Amino acid sequence: MRTNAEADGELLDQVATPDEAGRKLLADAAAAMRLSACGFHRVVRVARTIADLAGAAGLGRIHVAEALSYRRQAPRN
Repeated sequence: MRTNAEADGELLDQVATPDEAGRKLLADAAAAMRLSACGFHRVVRVARTIADLAGAAGLGRIHVAEALSYRRQAPRN
């Protein structure tokens, strides 16, 4: 694997599992933003990339929050 985009589901779970605070944020956001499974995994991949760029070994809440901030939100009525 050379990029986070190439990580399959099992490998992605190994290298991009967020800490407890990150997991809670991700779960809450997935419900609120109605993320599909594909959307959920895209957020995790982007969060892992953000953590990599920051030189962080683990995936934290801050990385998940930044990844979520890049998602487009549907217009609200």
